[in-house]
Amino acid sequence: MTKRFALVLGLATLAGCSAVKNSTIRPDYEQVDKQRVKRLVVVTAPLPDGKQALGDMWSLIARQYINQNRDFLVKEHITRAESTDDAALKALCVEGLEGVLLLDPQVKRTGDGADVAVRARLMRCADGENVWSAEAAGGWDSVDEKFRERTAQYVQQFGAEVEPYVVPSYKLLQATLDTLPNPQLNDQDIDEKIELGE
Repeated sequence: MTKRFALVLGLATLAGCSAVKNSTIRPDYEQVDKQRVKRLVVVTAPLPDGKQALGDMWSLIARQYINQNRDFLVKEHITRAESTDDAALKALCVEGLEGVLLLDPQVKRTGDGADVAVRARLMRCADGENVWSAEAAGGWDSVDEKFRERTAQYVQQFGAEVEPYVVPSYKLLQATLDTLPNPQLNDQDIDEKIELGE
C-alpha cells in the first residue's frame, strides 16, 4: 500500500513539472528592448529529425502562437537544414525586422507520441545580443481530442508525416513561448498586429 502510494505521488509530482527547464530575460529588457525589439522572424534550425515538413510546421506553429498570444509581431517564418550561427542569424535582419527567434529542436517518436525538446533564443538585430532564451523538453501522446482540428489543419498543410508530432510540438512550443517577455506596442504597432491576425 505504501509503495503504491509513493509511486502515485511520484507520478503526480512528475506530471506537475513544467516542460520549461529554464528561461532567462536580459536584466535591462525593460529599459532597452521592450520598446525596440517587436518585429521578428522565426527560424527553425536544424531540421527536426531531418524532416523539412516538420521544420516548416515548427516555424509556423511558433509564428501563429506568438502573433495570437504574445505582443511581438512575427513577420516571417523560415526553416534551415543546418544549425545556424550568429552571423547567419544576423543576415536575416533585413529592413523592418528587429529580432530573430531561433528554435533549435529535437524530436523522437515514441510508442504513442513523441519526445520533443527545444533550445530557443531571441536575438536582437541591432547588435546580435540575446534578449531571451529558454530550454524545454517533454513527451506527449500524439492524440489529444482538444487538438483534433489543429492536427488536421497541419496534416493538410504539411502532409501525413507530421501527424504524430503536432500535439507534442505544439504543447512544447506553447510552454516555451509563454516565457517570452511582452514588448510595449504603440498605436501603429497595434494596428499592424491586428493586420497580422487577419
